[in-house]
Amino acid sequence: MNVLPNLSPEIPSHDSTTPIIHFLTIPTSLLSLSLLFYILYTRFLNPISRIPGPFWASISRLWLVRRSDKGHMHREFIDLHTKYGKLVRIAPNEVSVADLDAILKIYGAGTKFMKSDWYSVWQGHRTFDLFAERNEIIHGAQRRLVNNVYSMSSLKDFESGVDSVVERFMQCMVRLGSETTVDMGKWMQLFAFDVIGEITFSKTFGFLENGTDGGAFQQIENALRSASWVGQVPWLYWVHDYLTPIIGSHLAITARHGTIRQIAAREVTSRKEGKQHPGEKRDLLAKLFDVQNKKDKQMSDNDVLSMAASNVFAGSDTTAISLRSIIYYLLKSHECLSKLRDEIEDRKCQGRLSDPVRLEEANDMPYLQACMYEALRLHPAVGMNLPRVVPKEGIVIDGCFLPGGTTVGVNPWVVHRDPSVFGDDVEAFRPERWLAEKTGDMKRYFFAFGGGARLCIGKNISWMEMSKMIPTLLNRFEIQLAEPDANWKETCWWFVKQEGVMVKLRPRS
Repeated sequence: MNVLPNLSPEIPSHDSTTPIIHFLTIPTSLLSLSLLFYILYTRFLNPISRIPGPFWASISRLWLVRRSDKGHMHREFIDLHTKYGKLVRIAPNEVSVADLDAILKIYGAGTKFMKSDWYSVWQGHRTFDLFAERNEIIHGAQRRLVNNVYSMSSLKDFESGVDSVVERFMQCMVRLGSETTVDMGKWMQLFAFDVIGEITFSKTFGFLENGTDGGAFQQIENALRSASWVGQVPWLYWVHDYLTPIIGSHLAITARHGTIRQIAAREVTSRKEGKQHPGEKRDLLAKLFDVQNKKDKQMSDNDVLSMAASNVFAGSDTTAISLRSIIYYLLKSHECLSKLRDEIEDRKCQGRLSDPVRLEEANDMPYLQACMYEALRLHPAVGMNLPRVVPKEGIVIDGCFLPGGTTVGVNPWVVHRDPSVFGDDVEAFRPERWLAEKTGDMKRYFFAFGGGARLCIGKNISWMEMSKMIPTLLNRFEIQLAEPDANWKETCWWFVKQEGVMVKLRPRS
């Protein structure tokens, strides 16, 4: 049987997907080339490419975002500068600075270095915000309006209110009893929050009496954590802000402009409507209303509210952190604690110590003040860089030119451990270093409250609280760590909060 060959013409097969695949490879290739070019540029051609630092930090801000959320930036930046030197590249266009000569240029009076847009997530839509305002002209005008409210001369109007809260705190310690282990870190924050309420509104929040904050501290902590990393990519905050009416609020930083602000708003409204009056007391809110009335309404009701809300949000945390530090380091150093007790007893014998201790008496106690400086040197409240933008003319730091638009910042934890200023024993708690004849450089580079024109406006109030609380507590109680060899836990989300100040205390005879 003959098999005839198939004489039909062979039709070549056709894969319809081939042109599509070919078409898709073009943008993929372009994207890959663009990414490669970006990496090569930012690593080798960027004006700050010669500055050393972690590889991933040089090509993406995600490195900084992750570090901001982890909660260890205060310690990690010390290690980075130990490894890389005075300048460390921490983002494609951002540099961490540990050069002392540059600090005064960046933060000094009359500086042209504006705050970076990291602060924009803190400010949101508020028009009056001394902490987050980036325009130096606006900030200067706003600060001049309220400077006197926070001045040393105003403290005498607040002192009696602080005394009443100090006394309330001491009563709480007595009620807890000598057999109880006390979380002194928690109680210091309850105290600091109630003081802010008393100073600002002539009424506490009742946290000391109730022994709890009702969730307020966690809300503030969530807001701090959120702002720490969102501030590294501020565009995300503003996209979220634009979409909030549709998707709702999903960033905890909005609490600074939400619930915390509402607490202050209730008090401001009550005062405006005459429902609540401080009587003879001259609290901070009354002083803000005075400014508003005397300055031709340069402060609106919203501006007054913003200042009051800022006190509530920031005033409690920073003071509580500092109080924990002083107590912790004193209890870790028996010799220093003994010296401070001797100073307290000496003042008592001379009839120069009230109970509660008055501010002018505390200011006249050199060793107490040295202990406070030293504890805040070792543990400043802020543990992240204070970012600023280099002006258009650029700047030379440590022999390296940084062009205009580069973000630079100094970390207080790094500055406070510079041996050229504070000595070789920078990790030691040694208050005596502040009693030396020459402490000018140490105070010049003391960054616990920021520096220059942006020095924390609430510094005097915080210092007063600490100056009164510490000697009064030591005068009334014998106190020791429940576990002397245990270390506390530090978490840095802008503020470096501590956990683990567990103590035993009993009233002194």
